[in-house]
Amino acid sequence: MAVKIRLRRMGQTHAPFYRVIVADERSPRDGRFIDEIGIYDPTKDPMEFRVDEEAAKKWLANGAQPTETVARLFKQAGIQK
Repeated sequence: MAVKIRLRRMGQTHAPFYRVIVADERSPRDGRFIDEIGIYDPTKDPMEFRVDEEAAKKWLANGAQPTETVARLFKQAGIQK
């Protein structure tokens, strides 16, 4: 089972926010997930990004692959190099 760290879209039509989740790569974008580790809200000024660093590092150490967007956010937060 390949595990991904990715974003789950929430919110209204023109006001999205996202939850950072760990899920099987075969599950749909807003479907079943394994763990929720943070939030990302690009609509706020400045953008809001909160994540449980210990959980994120644990999942990365166990082989979970972040998507491009999540990898960029982790790099900005200093979680991943």
